[in-house]
Amino acid sequence: MSAASIVAEVQGVGGQPVSAQTIRRTLHQIGLNGCHPRRKPLLKMMHKKARKQFAEDKQTKDIDYWNRALWSDETKINLFGSDGVKRVWRKPGEEYKEKCVLPTVKHGGGSVMVWGCMNAGELQFIEGPMNANMYCDILKQSMIPSLQRLGHRAVFQHDNDAKHTSKMTTALLKKLRVKMMDWPSMSPDLNPIEHLWGILKRKVEECKVSNIHQLCDVIMEEWKRIPVATCEALVNSMPKRVMAVLENNGGHTKY
Repeated sequence: MSAASIVAEVQGVGGQPVSAQTIRRTLHQIGLNGCHPRRKPLLKMMHKKARKQFAEDKQTKDIDYWNRALWSDETKINLFGSDGVKRVWRKPGEEYKEKCVLPTVKHGGGSVMVWGCMNAGELQFIEGPMNANMYCDILKQSMIPSLQRLGHRAVFQHDNDAKHTSKMTTALLKKLRVKMMDWPSMSPDLNPIEHLWGILKRKVEECKVSNIHQLCDVIMEEWKRIPVATCEALVNSMPKRVMAVLENNGGHTKY
């Protein structure tokens, strides 16, 4: 709710004039500040229950268990940076300096979709809309070799996207005898690879590429440069992620 909407509501109830500045000052005095809301998936009660159950089942698991998982996900990487709101710090008169502007192109510039996995991480580009058939090809070409590098005790994690849970995908995973990790829907905060995407996108954005071909090259180069220690640190955060879900009764966490 904005200060202006609070003004309208207060005047509608009491009839006394009040300014938006007065509202903001009062809110600041009681410790409230205007912030951009954090973007999180919409959690229904069934999602919270499933997340809480997952956390209860996994709360005693040690780091060795989490290191046996092959974490996977898809993401979009834009040619010209983030889809979200950005801020820059600048001095008066610097608004048109290169470091203080956000490049735009007439037709959007484009983006690429990638599928990736860690701990033993493959990365694969996705051409066109992904369907179950394409996803199964990725599993055979990239997931299976990665899973084999983790050893016979490895388990595969993916979310509950329709492509991942299709009859075709389920049949393939069963045929290949892949051990699966049960996964609660709407839980990107539990998947450490989500933070790896953020790291990768920041590195790619620093490279100032100008076309899709360069973007793909830089993505692959930066993916290969990600230190093993970074992946280990993200996986090592799993016990804390699980506890955060429990503490929030299945609700959103800071991750």
